[in-house]
Formats: sequence, C-alpha cells, structure tokens
Amino acid sequence: MDYLKTAIPSQLISERGSNLVVINPGSANIRVGLAQQDAPFIVPHCIARYTSQVPKRNVQDQMLNSQVTTAQHMEREKAYDIIASLLKIPFLDEEVPNSGSFQRKMGRVDGYNPQNVRKDSVFAWTDVNEKQSSTLVTDSSKDKDVPSTSLDQHEGMDMDLGEHKYRRFICGEEALKISPTEPYCLCRPIRRGHLNISQDYPMQQVYEDLHTIWDWILVEKLHIPQSERNMYSAILVVPETFDNREIKEVLSIVLRDLQFSSAVVHQEGLAAAFGNGLSTACIVNMGAQVTSVICIEDGVALPNTEKTLPFGGEDISRCLLWTQRHHQTWPQVRTDMLTKPIDMLMLNELKESYCYIQEGEVDAVAVVHSYEDGMPAASHRTRLTALNVPPMGLFYPMLLVPDVCPPPPRSWFNDYEDMLEETWHVDYPRRPDMADGLYPGFNIGLPMWDSYPIFQTKPKKEEKVGLAEAITSSILSTGRIDLKRKLFCTIQLIGGVALTEGLIPAVEDRVLHAIPSNEAIDTVEVLQSRTHPTFVSWKGGAILGILDISRDAWIHRMDWIHNGIHVGSGRKYKDSYYVQAQATCYINS
Repeated sequence: MDYLKTAIPSQLISERGSNLVVINPGSANIRVGLAQQDAPFIVPHCIARYTSQVPKRNVQDQMLNSQVTTAQHMEREKAYDIIASLLKIPFLDEEVPNSGSFQRKMGRVDGYNPQNVRKDSVFAWTDVNEKQSSTLVTDSSKDKDVPSTSLDQHEGMDMDLGEHKYRRFICGEEALKISPTEPYCLCRPIRRGHLNISQDYPMQQVYEDLHTIWDWILVEKLHIPQSERNMYSAILVVPETFDNREIKEVLSIVLRDLQFSSAVVHQEGLAAAFGNGLSTACIVNMGAQVTSVICIEDGVALPNTEKTLPFGGEDISRCLLWTQRHHQTWPQVRTDMLTKPIDMLMLNELKESYCYIQEGEVDAVAVVHSYEDGMPAASHRTRLTALNVPPMGLFYPMLLVPDVCPPPPRSWFNDYEDMLEETWHVDYPRRPDMADGLYPGFNIGLPMWDSYPIFQTKPKKEEKVGLAEAITSSILSTGRIDLKRKLFCTIQLIGGVALTEGLIPAVEDRVLHAIPSNEAIDTVEVLQSRTHPTFVSWKGGAILGILDISRDAWIHRMDWIHNGIHVGSGRKYKDSYYVQAQATCYINS
C-alpha cells in the first residue's frame, strides 16, 4: 500500500498493465484491451455462423415482434405529440405550410458529428469466402529448404491455385454486413443486458458463441494466443443487469475456456465512477439496448438504488426511422434493421450524426443508403425532419416501443440473487478441504453446483419509466439528505447515448422538475466525463485491476475449475472498496 501511495500512474500502468486484459461485455458491443492501453477495442458483440439449414434464418437470437399493437401505436403517437409540444414543433399529423419547399429552419447540414463517427458511410458487403492456398512445401522442406520468411510471404499471398470455401464463422462488424443471400445466421449472445438464452438459442450455443467471439478478439486484436494466456489475468467488468448465475458463467468462460491464469469481477457502475476519478456519483449508463442507473457512495455501489430501463441507443435509431416514415421523408426502399443488421449500422450512424436535443424544428439534408440483397449500396439524398424527437424518447419511453425487441425470457434462471446484495448474514456450507486462510464466503465454483444453495428472491425488475424519473427515484432511495444533495450534483452520463448533443441540459432540467416539492433540493448537475463515455467503465476496470492486483478478490484458474472458490470479505463479488482511496487519488493525479 505504501508503494501505491508513492508510485506515479504511468509507472503502475507500465509495470502492471501489460499482462492484464480488461473485458467489458455489453449487449451490442464488447470492449476489450490491455490495461495499459489508452482505449479498448470496441467490437460489435455478435457472430455469424455458416449454416446449411433450409429455410435459412438470417437472425437466430431475437424473438422478434415486428408487429406493433394498436395500443402501442396510439401510445407512441401520444408521446410524440407531448414531445412536439415541449420542443415547439408541429404535432405528428399537423400540416406544415411549404413543408416541401425547404422553408423550414434547417439544422446544420453536416449534422452533429461526434468523434470517430463516419458520417454517411457506405458499407460494403462482407466477403464470406475463405481462400485456401495449396500446399507449396512439405513438412521436411519447412525445416531444411525454405526459409520461414518466404513461407510467411506465401501464406499471405492470394494464390491462384487456391479454392474458395465459406468461412466457418465471422465476428464483429463484418458479421453485421453479410448479405442476406449468403448462408449465414447471425447470433447475439447478450441481448437487453442478459445472456440471450431461449428455446431458439440454447444455453450451450450462447456459451460457445461468447467463447468464440472473445477468443477471436484476443487473437486477432490483442495477438494473445491461447498458449500464452497463462501469463495474463482478466478483469471482468460486468453490467449491473447480470444475474448471479450469468456472472458465474462468464467467469467460467474466462478461466476454463479462454484459460486466463486468474480473474476478478468488478461492477460496471462502480468501475465507471473510478474511471472518472469519483468516489461518490450517480452513474447513468446508456448503452445500445439497456439504460441502467446506480448510485455509488465512497467507492461502494448501493444495491437498493439500482434501476434498469429496457431501452437504449438502438431504440432511438428505430424511432428515427419510424419518424421519417411517418413524415414521408424516408426513401421508398426496404429498410429492416431487425432482419438486416447492415441497416441498423446505417441508422445508428444517421442518429449519431444528426439527432440532437434542442427546441424548434431541426431538419437536415442527409444521404440514406439502401442495401438490397447482395447488391452494392444505393445512395438517396433526402431531407430528414424532427431530428430532435427520437432522443427525447429517453424521457418518454413509449415513443421507443421497446417491446418490439423484448428481453430474453428469464425462466432459465433458478437463482436470482443480486451481485450487489450483502450476504454475510447467510450461513454457507464450508468445504472440508478449505484452508483456514480462506474464510467462508460465497461458493461460485462449477463443481459445487449440485449442492449450490438456491435462494428464491425477486428477479431484477425493469422500470417502465423515463430517464428523469429513474434518476430521481434512484437518488431519493438513498434516504439521507446530505447524500441525496451530493448525488444530484454528481450525475454521470456514460455509454454511447451520452454523446447526444443537448442531452446534459435536458437531463438537468427534467430531473430537477421530477424532484418532489417536499424535498429540500434545488440543484441538479451533470458532470462532464473525464474519460470518453463509451469506454469509461472499461478504463475504471483497468485502474481497479492495476491497483488491486495482489488482493484476495482474484480467482485463480485451477481453484475455480477443481475446487470451487470461496470469496471472502462478506460480499459475493468484492467491490474493491479497500483501494477506493488510492484509486481516486490515482485518477486525479
């Protein structure tokens, strides 16, 4: 500890970060990188596998309900008109004079363009063929006659003697850009914040897909083959939405299948606080499919403050399409982001480039691309309208109709225990072979599942409220007036949606108005993120891992596989609050 107080951050990173891999899985994207990196690789969390099934399914994992009910349609139109009144724009079915002659107040033609967003990008279909080069040399000649350098050159060449065959699987963004005519089925192992297990997507396949995607990233992006992983440890930064069993499953993938030497689990919200150098904050994580709220006090997550909202950035993109189709500004093309993932990529870019929150009519000229089966993209220049409406669905979620793509069914889980709950009041059986140095805690090892105690508690509930109400409810549930005042002034927006222009003042204003009048609170402040909002949880996990590398929260591979492990300190998955002071000092230095 004395060393931690005196070491400078760069020294700690260079010494300890080179063999720590930080894995932050999300529903739509996964963030993976070495702790010493400034930023992780952000990869779409999906895999497309070759299939000979007839008839072929383009997307296996979603229990899609593309039919919006009449009641949902009416609620959506009502929500639109409420937002239109607030933004001072015409109602949904209101005629606008000269609407076709570009007399409206135009938004910036270049739109709002966050960093690293490719505006109006044209995607190309993925080449699904794998070229097999013919064998050029024998095994004996490899050793005797042909230098290894020339072998490498031959392996990289596009040999005329080779023959085409389909790639067995394709991961990441390439998987989203496969033509529907190709014999591939897309799977997303995590959806709406949970392992995507259902009758249509069996448990074992979900595990296999997670393992394959993560292994591919480690080899292709980080260049860490399986033979070298015993020299690395993994920091697993898990979403608050994960149930106890889901955490155990991904830990098994990391330790048993990917073969890391050891691993530690940290919570996404807690890691985000440390990633921004905060010990107390209200963390609002707005991802692609789920929005979660949780409060952190003095480096410890408060379990009773957790709120989960079943919508995110992809729902805003779907709402953008619905809005344009209603106003008849969308080209007459077949855009279907549920069964044609390349369309979702396009819609996400349009949303990130052009949608922002402000009063008044916000229009923009944009280029929309259509992707017909196997054909090159066609471009359509069009005027998009009401671009400030879709992001307002965060506050009026009926506009987003999240049930179009519902969360996975939860019947698979028998133990709904929350990783945030305190458990020292529960007596757990102690293994006869457990050493005195390991005091009783929670058993999370695979071989012990047959005797694993199951406690039927309530599953995590998703809130059917807007963002402002969820933040207000979360903070008010802390009870103490001094803590409530502090949390209302330390709200932290993270995730890709947090980059939406105009969102911060909108959150501040709506949260302030959502606070009951009998509460003695008159100030709400959203803090600017010191780390890029899309990977601040990953960065916080890296910091916690570097500082906490020698402590007892780490789980070693062979202990996990053969014996099960008892994690001590009275918490199921240790919060690393023993190092919170050093972590805060570290990030601020």
